[in-house]
Amino acid sequence: MRFSEAWLREWVDPAIGTQALADQLSMAGLEVDAVEPAAPAFDGVLVGHVMTVEPHPDAHKLRLCTVDVGADAPLQIVCGAANVAAGMRVPVATVGACLPGGFKIKKAKLRGVASFGMICSAAELGLAESSEGILPLPAGAPVGDSVRDVLALDDQCIELDLTPDRGDCLSVAGVAREVGVLNQLPVRAPAPASVDTGIDARVSVTLSADEACPRYLCRVVQGVDAAAETPLWMRERLRRSGLRPISAVVDVTNYVLLELGQPMHAFDLDRLQGDIQVRLAQAGESLALLNGDHVSLRDDTLVIADAARPVALAGIMGGAETAVDADTTNLLLESAFFAPSAISGKARSYGLHTDSSHRFERGVDPALQAQAMERATALLLDIVGGSAGPVQEVTSAQWLPQPLALNLRRQRIGRVLGVELDDARIEDILSRLGMRLQPRADGWQVTPPSSRFDVLLEEDLIAEIGRVHGYDRIPVTHARSAATTRAPLEMAFDPERVRQVLVARGWFEAITYSFISPEQQAWVDPALTPLALSNPLSAELSVMRTSLWPGLLQAARQNLARQQGRVWLFESGLRFRPDGTVLHQEMMWSGLMTGSARPEQWGEPSRPLDFFDLKAEVAAVLAASGCERDCQWVADQHPALHPGQSARLLRDGETLGWAGTLHPSLAAELDLPANLQLFDLAVDRLGNAAKPGFSPLSKYPSIRRDIAIVVDASLTYEQVRDGIRESAGELLRELLLFDVYAGEHVAAGRKSLALGLMLQAPSQTLTDQDVEAVISRVLEHLASAFGAELRG
Repeated sequence: MRFSEAWLREWVDPAIGTQALADQLSMAGLEVDAVEPAAPAFDGVLVGHVMTVEPHPDAHKLRLCTVDVGADAPLQIVCGAANVAAGMRVPVATVGACLPGGFKIKKAKLRGVASFGMICSAAELGLAESSEGILPLPAGAPVGDSVRDVLALDDQCIELDLTPDRGDCLSVAGVAREVGVLNQLPVRAPAPASVDTGIDARVSVTLSADEACPRYLCRVVQGVDAAAETPLWMRERLRRSGLRPISAVVDVTNYVLLELGQPMHAFDLDRLQGDIQVRLAQAGESLALLNGDHVSLRDDTLVIADAARPVALAGIMGGAETAVDADTTNLLLESAFFAPSAISGKARSYGLHTDSSHRFERGVDPALQAQAMERATALLLDIVGGSAGPVQEVTSAQWLPQPLALNLRRQRIGRVLGVELDDARIEDILSRLGMRLQPRADGWQVTPPSSRFDVLLEEDLIAEIGRVHGYDRIPVTHARSAATTRAPLEMAFDPERVRQVLVARGWFEAITYSFISPEQQAWVDPALTPLALSNPLSAELSVMRTSLWPGLLQAARQNLARQQGRVWLFESGLRFRPDGTVLHQEMMWSGLMTGSARPEQWGEPSRPLDFFDLKAEVAAVLAASGCERDCQWVADQHPALHPGQSARLLRDGETLGWAGTLHPSLAAELDLPANLQLFDLAVDRLGNAAKPGFSPLSKYPSIRRDIAIVVDASLTYEQVRDGIRESAGELLRELLLFDVYAGEHVAAGRKSLALGLMLQAPSQTLTDQDVEAVISRVLEHLASAFGAELRG
């Protein structure tokens, strides 16, 4: 919500500065996201009266103007704007003026004619991104006065970052109520508009979907001049609120939306065919929208229709066929209450987001429609003229939100807030918030106003009291509770230990969204249909992730695009995998690494990562979890991984996770390096690891024996390792694979493994006979189990 501070102060004007006001709003829960000047700095720009306009003698596109700026004599100014005319009030940058961007005005000659200033457009004053001609000023603007003063440009634009529950503050009126309560000041709302009905034109309304739209108002306005210009004061307020002026009729409805918080729409009455119907769309219907889109409607979408076809997406956007243009002479004004449940998510499902849908999704005051209708009608008659008919209202009272009386206990307030407030203070706060109070023995019965649809519980009332009283005025107290020491299970998975291991090895922890797009889901798990959200934040966040990899891949793309050549990221979080009607939520540890294997240095040449670097990192995670020896690496294929560089991790026969290089086609599609590595581990299968225990250190020396064996190329090191451990017995303290070779002097289909065995006894020094006995058992077992041969 963005608004002009000057506009707000017309409603309520506390004796505090802009920054204090912003701080006050933020402390009250209406976070101020930005405070910006309403116009860039400029000076020397005065109100001028164009006295004469004549053609330039040497340029047919230029005009020679005589302009009175309140000086001793009129100024001669050459102007190229097509809309300049005698009698206009215009902004004139006199010689010596400084415009936005540091542009200084000097005396100049244009095609041989002297010019003593410049007649300015809105863009040249920084009031618009672009403009086709000069900026007309109000006819009554005093000649010679500063344009900054006339347009009140020394103003600030305040932007609020509201939480979804505070839809009541998506208007100047709503913010003014809050400021009035916080400063204990009355709110000066504009006088209620009262419109005389000069005609008896009516349009009948039928509510077929009254649960979604329990209240609908409309009014005919005939004989309007839709081409009339929107007053400058209204255009300025719209601009300072972040809306672009479009036309007088549209600007009025937008102005009422900003002022009161009620979205409205105007139809060209002559383009409607028959009466108005508020109903759900029918199969096969479509609608051309104001923004140029053409949408196929679903049968769960609420529409406004005439007798022939839909003419608007209810609460979202009007249709192009009934749009108001400069030739429109008769209007049908609409002001309705749409249930948030009927509008929520619909705009996003059609790829839209409008100011109307933003408000209806969060909730609009169901008692506001008639007031907004009168206010908009009065403004329209004043700007575009015409005559208004009576308001047609159709209401389904059973579906309108009903006032909810809440019991507020006096003692409960102190217990929740930690501060005792007297009854007078509590009643003043709640009354200023528009709530009706009925005293009770233990407190009050409180009925919130229709605009506060977020107040549903006693705790909500207490929260209102706390924020208005001021969180900074609540003393700090420390809660007391019995402390219980509970030791963690030694065999349980310790996420903090794993986190420390990865950070120490150069990884950075990431946090990504649990929501992703269907396209991102298809990157890593194309065969699985994810759980789709019924009310997604956006099309890019519309399904629940089945893997943590999409978020990490997106993070890698962003880091690489910002010249981060070495990206090592890990994340812990839930993945969501549907299985029929059941949704399985699994805690995962996932990681992504790309770039060089080591940071750039002088001691060794840089080399790119490969699968074995990833394997070493995953092994470190498994070691920190205490289950490294229980895990097996099995070559297998995953749709997101390179077919020849991927492995499934097994533990006790169940899949623990995956590791491998990103699939080449996916790397090319995402413009990612070919050596990008990924791993994924299920946390629930990392627990119940080996119980930590201490083995006494032997005081006797260890002995190393190296052997080189030739085995089938398909045999894995894990199989050899397990066989050696089984046959060597307790004397084996450490096993090291230090070379793998295939080639000359090794038969085809075979490979050579060079192994180092460290042997040590706890109670004696090993003799050569003891060592040879172990080595003999190992070689015999490898020969019988795997056909291994000792390499000569």
